[in-house]
Amino acid sequence: MKLIKLIFIYVFILFAVVKVTAQDAQYSQFYAAPLYLNPSLAGATGQTRMGINYRNQWPAINANFVTYSTYFDHFFEDFNSGVGMLLTNDREGLAGLNSIQAAIQYSYQLYLTNGLIFRPGLQAGYFHRSINFGALTFGDQFDPITGDFINPATAEQFNTGFSKGMFDFSAGGLFYTSNAWLGLAVHHLNRPVQSFYDPTDRLARKWSVHGGVKIPMTPKERGGYLGVQERSFTPTFQYKHQGPFDQFDLGVYFTLEPLILGTWYRGIPFKTVNGIMNNESIVLLVGFTQKGKDEVLNIGYSYDYTISGLGAASGGAHEFSLSYSWSMRDPRKPPKDVMLIPCPKF
Repeated sequence: MKLIKLIFIYVFILFAVVKVTAQDAQYSQFYAAPLYLNPSLAGATGQTRMGINYRNQWPAINANFVTYSTYFDHFFEDFNSGVGMLLTNDREGLAGLNSIQAAIQYSYQLYLTNGLIFRPGLQAGYFHRSINFGALTFGDQFDPITGDFINPATAEQFNTGFSKGMFDFSAGGLFYTSNAWLGLAVHHLNRPVQSFYDPTDRLARKWSVHGGVKIPMTPKERGGYLGVQERSFTPTFQYKHQGPFDQFDLGVYFTLEPLILGTWYRGIPFKTVNGIMNNESIVLLVGFTQKGKDEVLNIGYSYDYTISGLGAASGGAHEFSLSYSWSMRDPRKPPKDVMLIPCPKF
C-alpha cells in the first residue's frame, strides 16, 4: 500500500504540470469521479484520498474526446469539513479544442438527525480554453484529381492563437442516510463567457441530480467504508440538464468484495433530438477493491457500447478509474462515530 501511495503522489504531480485539456467532461463511472460530480463529495470517505480518471470516447473516429482528471481530498474530523482539489483536462475534435480546469472545493457535514446528514459544498475554479485551427486541412492542400495530400501549407488565413480564460463557480448539496443518498449539483453558476470572440455567448448552467439506495444482500452488511466485506445490490441514477440537452443514467452495482460489477443505460428513450431517438449507450463495468488497515484501493474499468446512430463502429468509450484513500488521523485519538456516504466507488 505504501508503494501505491508513492505512485499516486507521482502521478498527481505529473497531471498537475502537464497541460492536456477539458470542457464539461462526461464520465460513465460518475461516482468514481466524485469531486467532478458534486463538490459536496469532497472529503466523503472521512479520510485522505487521491484519484485518477481517464476516458477515451469514440476512439475509432477522428472526432473523439479524450479526458483526464485527477483529484485530492481530505476530511477534517474536528471541523466536520472536507476540502478538495480537482484538475480536469479534455481534448475535443479535429480542431484540437483544448480546455483545462483547476478547482478547489469545500464541504461541511451537518447532522440533521441521528440518521440523516446534509453536506453542502462549494467550488471555485478557473478554465483555460484554446483551439488550434492549424490542425485542420483545406482543399488547396490536396491534389484535385487524385485526392492525395500534396501541400503541407494552405493559403487560408486564420488565427491559430485563440484562447480564453474564465473563472467558474459551482455548488452542490447531498442528503444521505446509512443506506440511501440524494444529491444536487449546479455547475457554472456565474455562466462565464465561453466564446473566443462573442461576449454574449455564455456557458449554460449544468444541473445534476443523482442518488441511489444500497440494499444489503447479507444481514451482517454494515455498509461502512472500512467495514466487513460487502455484499450488496445498489440501484443508482443520474439526470443532467445543460442548455437544450438532457441525459439520464440508470443502472445497478453488484458488490461482492473484492469484485464489483455494474451495468447501466444512458439516454432518454421517450425524447428525440432532431427527430432521432435519444438512446446513447449501454455501460458495463468491472471493478476491484482492496482494503487494508485504514486504507482502501479501488480500480475500475468500464466500456460504453454505443446504441445511438454512431453505432459500435465508433469504438464506444473506454474508461479507467483509480483511487486510493488512507487515514491520517492520530491513532491515539478516539474515533468519532461518523456515518459515511453509501454511494458506490465507481
